[in-house]
Amino acid sequence: MEKVLNFKQGRVPLLISMPHAGLRLTPAVQAGLIPEAQSLPDTDWHIPRLYECAAELGASTLAAEYSRFVVDLNRPSDDTPMYVGATTGLYPATLFDGVPLFREGLEPSAEERATYLQHVWMPYHQTLQQELARLKAEFGYALLFDAHSIRSVIPHLFDGKLPDFNLGTFNGASCDPVLARQLEAICARHDQFTHVLNGRFKGGHITRHYGNPAEHIHAVQLELCQSTYMEEFEPFNYRADLAASTQGVLRELLEGLLAWGRETYEK
Repeated sequence: MEKVLNFKQGRVPLLISMPHAGLRLTPAVQAGLIPEAQSLPDTDWHIPRLYECAAELGASTLAAEYSRFVVDLNRPSDDTPMYVGATTGLYPATLFDGVPLFREGLEPSAEERATYLQHVWMPYHQTLQQELARLKAEFGYALLFDAHSIRSVIPHLFDGKLPDFNLGTFNGASCDPVLARQLEAICARHDQFTHVLNGRFKGGHITRHYGNPAEHIHAVQLELCQSTYMEEFEPFNYRADLAASTQGVLRELLEGLLAWGRETYEK
């Protein structure tokens, strides 16, 4: 396997995780994909670019290099379903539209997929766990922001159009409720965008597994509508004219996380 992740250590107690930003494929996955999947339509496009303020804020960042079509880093290693109803698993079998991802008989073998778990999934989660432990050891607490994006209308997965900003805290289990309310309030100040807390997307495996307020690790997922910053269909171009205002809200959310941490733990 080639380079599987891109990790940059920061100087503040915040880690931004980007598990679905990867574009690399293994030969077995590349060979088996249906034509409609070759452009990697279910990617969280341009997320590292969208969160470019992370370096200035001093946050650590962790981004995947391999596509979720290889292995989904936001699913548990035992592939326990995350959501009721239509969803995708550790090794996605369908596109978000419900269409089979692989041509018949050309799915990667179980042995092949076992290598993806070992060489792609495991390093990402080991890095994530180690960095959260480092942050907690240095600051006494750690903040995790799991950054995602998705097409705004996908009838197979949800009804109607998603809100623009979909915050998830696993129904309050992954972070302090005061922090969640403050992040909601930041979104509410920007009435050109819609938002929801714990709606269709409540947080996947990363948010649920690593968020542990009792141990002073607070995790939040943001599922962002791609219509707020890019063209949602191929060729999936970044729209700087749209992204500018979206990036402003994202920066406020990250600054809000850090401010809450200082006020709560560093009095």
